[in-house]
Amino acid sequence: MTQTALLTTAPGGDRTDEAVVLSGVRRSYTTASRRNLLTGRRVPTAEFEAVRGVDLTVRRGELFALLGTNGAGKTSTVELIEGLASPSAGEIRVLGHDPVAERGHVRFRTGVVLQSSGFPSALTVAEMARLWHGTLTRPLPVDAMLDAVDLAGRADVETNKLSGGERRRLDVALALMADPEVLILDEPTTGLDPESRRTIWGLVTGLVERGSAVLLTTHYLEEAEQLADRIAIMHAGVIAREGTLAEIVADTPSRITFTRPEHLDLARLETPGARVHVTDEIVIETPTLQDTLARVLTWAGDELLGSLNARAASLEQVFLAVADQPLTHA
Repeated sequence: MTQTALLTTAPGGDRTDEAVVLSGVRRSYTTASRRNLLTGRRVPTAEFEAVRGVDLTVRRGELFALLGTNGAGKTSTVELIEGLASPSAGEIRVLGHDPVAERGHVRFRTGVVLQSSGFPSALTVAEMARLWHGTLTRPLPVDAMLDAVDLAGRADVETNKLSGGERRRLDVALALMADPEVLILDEPTTGLDPESRRTIWGLVTGLVERGSAVLLTTHYLEEAEQLADRIAIMHAGVIAREGTLAEIVADTPSRITFTRPEHLDLARLETPGARVHVTDEIVIETPTLQDTLARVLTWAGDELLGSLNARAASLEQVFLAVADQPLTHA
């Protein structure tokens, strides 16, 4: 059975384009008073705000990538959307419902792939899948889902004997078995080989094309670049950047680099609108990559430019720039 053949009927339920909505969401943690073992002094109670006024919308029929720098609050935000905790302030709606207070209206319409999960070691792959199948309201067939993630041939293997990649594929199969209207993928392709990653993304893309909303967190920036309709980058508890890939990189210059040539006059290189940094290497930052590169090549003529590299503005550049921003407190 093909991947797209599995998912043929559009999900039902409340018809609003906004599948997940966060409005002014905050989440604080309080650390209890404790005694410092080195000094003997008591450390007072402290409060840390991990999520600081986040506004976020994930629409039906789109894949939204939520990226985060270290300690950005991304995991805390995802936990709130999953309904694992209530926000300290603000409002969250998943398919029009509070994911904590109205969990019964949300749970059977969502699928979640966590960063790590555990399966009963005594169960085989097929037994685990059937057990999960029995908890769902409108599940897809067990055999078809195992086949879709290339686990049909491992159906009789105990889950504790699966490789890390196989366990990850089983995670995804169980999440997709619910035929979810909202799918939350928390680092779903960690530990997967390229072929398995392509298989998983084929299934997820089919779900999006049918109108489901997918929220993805990933450390693989190229996945976000290739797959996401919109992207948000969290830093220090807030959304630092949000938009389509083109919108996010719009203000970031492309870069041309090459080794400083000995026999060319840099004063004759005309690069209007670009910034040129000269050391042993020439670095040109430009908003118009093709035009500037053409000017560089014309200037060089028959001279070979060592280590010539031209690279369009990338999500990685933006992400690293966000990561370098100083932490602020609201």
